[in-house]
Order: sequence, then structure tokens, then C-alpha cells
Amino acid sequence: MTKKTKLLVGGGLIVAALAYLINSGIREAAVYYMTPSELKAKGDAVSDRSLRVGGMVVPGSLHWEPQTLKLTFRLTDGKEEVAVEHTGSPPDLFKEGAGAVVEGRCVDGGAFQSSMIMAKHSEEYKSPEKGGAPAEHIHRTLVQPQSTP
Repeated sequence: MTKKTKLLVGGGLIVAALAYLINSGIREAAVYYMTPSELKAKGDAVSDRSLRVGGMVVPGSLHWEPQTLKLTFRLTDGKEEVAVEHTGSPPDLFKEGAGAVVEGRCVDGGAFQSSMIMAKHSEEYKSPEKGGAPAEHIHRTLVQPQSTP
């Protein structure tokens, strides 16, 4: 093998390794999820498999037990609903009528056992009312107090 051939083979291996790492990173970062309708259509085929389900939290379905940290609610895509059980504190943006993606497994009885909740937030910006200032907590978050020497 000539020196030029060795360099080309080595360079090709490095490019292939980098492409693989980039592709793996993109797949890990992407949040793919099924809708409740897709989940119901798959039936037992997804039983006990780790997956994500996304939809809107059904108003009136949210039940929180602070002593046991048990949270139950239903997700809908407008056609089907999925009952979700979660143990742990929900995210701050999580509420009824809002979008959410849950990660976990389907368990016996058709319920979804969640290990993580990702609350979806609105992409709509709401400015303060005319002549008004931003809420106090937002102002404190954005404007850090200056330390005196």
C-alpha cells in the first residue's frame, strides 16, 4: 500500500466515524412520539416497550396526590385518550389543557406508566399590557442584581 492510499483509507475511516457520531447524536436529541390514536392502533405490539406518547392533557382529568407524589391524567389527540400514571413532581409548565409528551411503558389494563413528563409550551409571545411592566418574577430572573465590590 502506498502512503497516499493509507492516508485516503485513514481519512475515510475518520469521516465515517464522525458521520456515525453525528447521526447518533441527532437521533438521541430528537423527540419522537406517538399520538394516543397511534398507540391504541398498535395495541399489544407496544406492550412493555419503552416509548413516548404526546397529546393534550384532558381538562378535569388531572389528579395529584402530594403525599405519595402520584399523578394521574389522560392525554388526547382529539380522537382517542390514554390514561397516564406518573410518580414524581410534574414540570412547572404542566397543566390541564396544555400539550405534554410522556415517556414510559404501556402496562396491563391499557394504562401508560410514565417515567418522565415533558411539558410543551406555547410558541406565542405575550407582551405586557400597554404601559405595563413585566411580572416581578420575570424581571428578577432577567435582571440579575449587581454585586457591590
